[in-house]
Amino acid sequence: MAAKRRQAWRFSGLGPALATLLLVTGCSTLEHQGGLNVETPAPAPPKPAVADTAERKKLIAMFGGEYRWPRAENYLNDVLNKLARVSDTPNQPYRVTILNSGAINAFALPTGDLFVTRGLLALANDTAEISAVMAHEIGHVTARHAFLRAEQEKTAQVITRAATVIQSRQKGEQLESTSALSLAGFSRQQELEADKIGIRAAARAGYDPFGASRFLTALGRASELRNEMTGQKSDKPDLLSSHPSTPERIAGALSEARQIGAPGVGDVARAPYLAAIDGMAFGDDPKDGAIIGRQFLHPRLGFAFEAPEGFVLENSHAAVLGVADGGAEALRLDSVRAPAGKSLTAYLTSGWIDGLLPSSVETGQVNGLPAVFADARAGEWNFRVAVIAWRDEFYRIIFAVKSLTPEMRQKFAASIGSFRALAPEEAKVAATLRLRIVAAGKQDTIATLAARMATGDHATEQFMMLNGIGEDGVKPGESYKIVSN
Repeated sequence: MAAKRRQAWRFSGLGPALATLLLVTGCSTLEHQGGLNVETPAPAPPKPAVADTAERKKLIAMFGGEYRWPRAENYLNDVLNKLARVSDTPNQPYRVTILNSGAINAFALPTGDLFVTRGLLALANDTAEISAVMAHEIGHVTARHAFLRAEQEKTAQVITRAATVIQSRQKGEQLESTSALSLAGFSRQQELEADKIGIRAAARAGYDPFGASRFLTALGRASELRNEMTGQKSDKPDLLSSHPSTPERIAGALSEARQIGAPGVGDVARAPYLAAIDGMAFGDDPKDGAIIGRQFLHPRLGFAFEAPEGFVLENSHAAVLGVADGGAEALRLDSVRAPAGKSLTAYLTSGWIDGLLPSSVETGQVNGLPAVFADARAGEWNFRVAVIAWRDEFYRIIFAVKSLTPEMRQKFAASIGSFRALAPEEAKVAATLRLRIVAAGKQDTIATLAARMATGDHATEQFMMLNGIGEDGVKPGESYKIVSN
């Protein structure tokens, strides 16, 4: 399951019920086992001479590892080299690493190490856009924002904070709002300054300066879609309140680009960028399970689970998390190694969840698997808890809601009852989703291309968001991104 971390390009926001739920129980992880063998192109050449620091290695490990897709690596490093040559510190070595995460994220270390996630690469639609992202991160490095923000705080301390956030995202985000420095916890002014530095650098390197505003618009659309799917209502889903809103950044980026030239100046380079990302993995890594609509399928661990209607799921290293009704309902699915000699009931009542109501404990089965159920209460929130024994693990499913009405109980019970062994044919469905670049035919429409998306719910909206298109439709012969397995 993929960890997510707040950065300049990131969006999230999972709601109050989930924040409460995360504090009710400790963070255990679904077991991580070996990955799947995936055919990739030939290895990429060596990267620029940036030191392999311990901090870099820790970061890569926390974000799912390094994702090797040499076509994209080569292309990104070529773009990065052009940007570095025209930056304010041309002698500073840089390199870019692709992180194996479906989150939309990019950041840089003061050493010149830039990181972009698969999710961010999937959102960008051309070279000018991705050059704006990398130039923005170079801007943070050249302006020494991390040092100015934290004075001489060591990077190792930043990594420790990142680990804390990943273990408990909502708690971590509350902590970092008062932190002196998070990994890229830059101030509002620093973000806007990095945008300006990046736009100018991208233009000097020959790229369309309007790429930044296009990507920020795409980021805003991704945030809006996320909010629509979860019922959230936030005008700043991608950043803390101390940061500029996405509309403010778009306006600033457009203003800066217009000072450089009119639309059409600079290279967009859409085709080579799409060719570089064609075939890349999309979404979560299958070794950590796959989310398809409201279903969570884990081929490696061999189980399937379906959230109730209206829930949107997210993967993290600690758990599968879900929200509905604007964050008023939440769920968490995780697992612990089954304690030797301890029954399900003994485990459930051992104190790992606060506010458990002992009188509510009852035993039963879920699709033939031993299970135990109970209610819990913490503050104004009520919880329905299930622990299911499967192989050598105890799987914990927790629902949070303010009022545990009979209707809510029925809804949660149906979802808990969906936990089952994964059929072999379902495991194939959960195989790696991949970005595919396809040309629109003469008869193609948004609907026909969206029908080829293997993303489950909201396929049309996701297709339009990924490709940055509106209701005016697709153009015959143009290339578009779809997601297939």
